[in-house]
Amino acid sequence: MIPQDPVILLSYVNTKLRDQYSSLEQMCHDMGVNQREIEQKLAGMDYAYDSARNQFV
Repeated sequence: MIPQDPVILLSYVNTKLRDQYSSLEQMCHDMGVNQREIEQKLAGMDYAYDSARNQFV
């Protein structure tokens, strides 16, 4: 289960991307979570996934 609080979710996802996954798509697939849902939640805080940096910025 992933955190529901957007601030904690941002930290959690960026840490997973940095330490374990080469892409958001791979992380979502492996964890069985909805990529669009994560992107929408973080977009609410003006963060977007940057595939070149492999993190939300």
